[in-house]
Amino acid sequence: MTQQIFEINPWKVTTKQLDKENRRLQESLTSLGNGYMGMRGNFEEAYSGDHHQGTYLAGVWYPDKTRVGWWKNGYPEYFGKVINAMNFLYMHIFVDGEEIDLYTDEVKDFDLTLDMEKGRLERFFTVVKNGKEVTVHFTRFLSIDIKELCAIKVEVTASEKAAIRIESALDGNVQNEDANYDEMFWEWVEQTDDTLVVETIPNNFGIERFSVAAAMHHKATGFNQKGNNSKELFVSQVFEGEAGNGQVLSLEKYVTLTTSRDHAKDQLAATAEEIYATKVAGQSFEELEAKQANLWTKRWDLADVEIGGDDEAQQGIRFNLFQLFSTYYGEDERLNIGPKGFTGEKYGGATYWDTEAYGVPFYLAVTEPEVTRNLLKYRHNQLPGAFHNAKQQGLKGALYPMVTFTGVECHNEWEITFEEIHRNGAIPYAIYNYTAYTGDESYLAEEGLEVLSAVSRFWADRVHFSQNKQCYMIHGVTGPNEYENNINNNWYTNRLAVWVLRYTLESLEKYPERAEALGITAAEKAKWQDIIDNMYFPYDEERQVFVQHDTFLDKDLKPVSALDKADLPLNQHWSWDKILRSCFIKQADVLQGIYLFGDEFTLEEKERNFDFYEPMTVHESSLSPCIHAILAAELHKEEKAVELYQRTARLDLDNYNNDTEDGLHITSMTGSWLTIAEGFAGMRAKDGLSFAPFLPKDWTHYQFHINYRGSLILIAVNEKHVSLTLVKGEALSVRIYDEELQLKDEIKVALKKTVSA
Repeated sequence: MTQQIFEINPWKVTTKQLDKENRRLQESLTSLGNGYMGMRGNFEEAYSGDHHQGTYLAGVWYPDKTRVGWWKNGYPEYFGKVINAMNFLYMHIFVDGEEIDLYTDEVKDFDLTLDMEKGRLERFFTVVKNGKEVTVHFTRFLSIDIKELCAIKVEVTASEKAAIRIESALDGNVQNEDANYDEMFWEWVEQTDDTLVVETIPNNFGIERFSVAAAMHHKATGFNQKGNNSKELFVSQVFEGEAGNGQVLSLEKYVTLTTSRDHAKDQLAATAEEIYATKVAGQSFEELEAKQANLWTKRWDLADVEIGGDDEAQQGIRFNLFQLFSTYYGEDERLNIGPKGFTGEKYGGATYWDTEAYGVPFYLAVTEPEVTRNLLKYRHNQLPGAFHNAKQQGLKGALYPMVTFTGVECHNEWEITFEEIHRNGAIPYAIYNYTAYTGDESYLAEEGLEVLSAVSRFWADRVHFSQNKQCYMIHGVTGPNEYENNINNNWYTNRLAVWVLRYTLESLEKYPERAEALGITAAEKAKWQDIIDNMYFPYDEERQVFVQHDTFLDKDLKPVSALDKADLPLNQHWSWDKILRSCFIKQADVLQGIYLFGDEFTLEEKERNFDFYEPMTVHESSLSPCIHAILAAELHKEEKAVELYQRTARLDLDNYNNDTEDGLHITSMTGSWLTIAEGFAGMRAKDGLSFAPFLPKDWTHYQFHINYRGSLILIAVNEKHVSLTLVKGEALSVRIYDEELQLKDEIKVALKKTVSA
């Protein structure tokens, strides 16, 4: 069941309804970010109803204690979580001494709009106070020109004479939604009339304490400053004016925010003030806003996907691109992409394997190579933590974490933390993906082989040899399908382990001197080859499908269509026990492997496995629809591909999984772009560049750009033709429908018609 609370608009997310029942959902869907910081779509003024106040800062987190029994040796010491930062939006408005509260007040002419084209959030409303109608207009943006800046402007008018007071503040009295016993993660350090400095509370794990400073400045028209209501952790300034008789009162608020990640702790407040004085003060709100729009235009010029004939599809892809770039644009190699970005706290907000499996192929195509290289550097820098994780389990080599800020595992569910080890294949795959796409082997030859060798040593120790079956096996894992825990011989995990070992050996053949430098012996390489040659892969001869794990076929197999729709989503209606015993699949598992290693399987193999597994898949992971959509497109199941594109592109906008109120599914948003590029356009870039497009039946056209080995290429598909235009770069060879062609300027070929299966 879907839930659509915003209007369909190609460039905007807009509503004219103050939806008190779905206020959290509205907040998620109107989130803003600039890669440095971000926030949910909270109101500046007071709102006493249920909502989730949330502001988050890139790289700022806290190691919250984890308590488990003694029997779980190797369990993480803490649960790392992104923490809610100070609320600097705070601008409470009073009319004739009475505070505006949109939860309790009579509200007219409400309008809330996220402008994705210009990167800003706008809000209008009229509130009735003492019989007077007061109209308020808010505009805000997080600057991508000055990363430390949040700019807010409020304009107030009234139907008749009214005293207007605005209390503008920096509020450090904030908590996390999942805080234990109402604990606070911030302590007061210092404050002045316009600055507040806070620091994370002490911890027992040797994790650095983060300090944050914010400075606020105002420009007022029609208002006079009238003192403050400041107290500890709360810096306030009060402005008063009189509205009515056509008078427009205006107050601009500029917050500059600095963290100890970038500056000395004792200089944070001074630096925040300096940024305002040197970069902000000399510009008007309109000038700053124009720069914001211009920079977003440059991003859109490169990354926009244009779709004709389907405004829902168009809005979906642009929303996803907007939120992805609001979360991460590759400027800082110390950062990664959290599953919720700056939109919520669920999952701890930390780094998952989603980045490598889903983020890397997207950023490779729509940004400069340095962006993806920074994602690879992030993992290389955390190699010491990966060694620690393996050692905690009594294993050799390096085990990359499921969830992390530092490289050390910090999740608090064992079946995810130390059973879902397939992430130790996704990270090497990202190295392969980057190398194949860019043609740049310099990372592979140095840092990449360090990672590959360390991970290979883990896999070689994690497998065991079955004397009974005379082959290698991997027991006690959780595959990508998290609706099955502690299983044996997950086909995907086994396949991935073998691939990593093979890729490492092949890479060492290219760079033999690295084997000696890394201490890899001939005996060690021989062991890896033996595992490659003798790994066990579950297979069903009758169905001719790869079996998800040893006992999957022993389940009561039935399609999702046999379920009562009232039971969906399963994770909100069934007990965990019932889910684990069922055949229903949360996300692509076997099909994840077939997607990654597509050139190793025939179309017949792909189709048999797709037809077997997809009907049992509930797609309750945001990562699921895109993989199935891409495979469906390749198999000419075009209706199914479009259906699943709709689900991945509008997962949050239509609240498919009934969980968007907790925050957006940032890392899966790449899936909408991947579905169009790799699914509908049939793009492949592992062995040269190729395309095999089709046009969804309700679309008139679509087009997008890719960066490929120094060339910028426009791919356009309409009802008659497929065209490739070389926007910049050197001529290159491409394949369209398996025909080798030279792209020098423009290529145009007839669109092939296929029959939807």
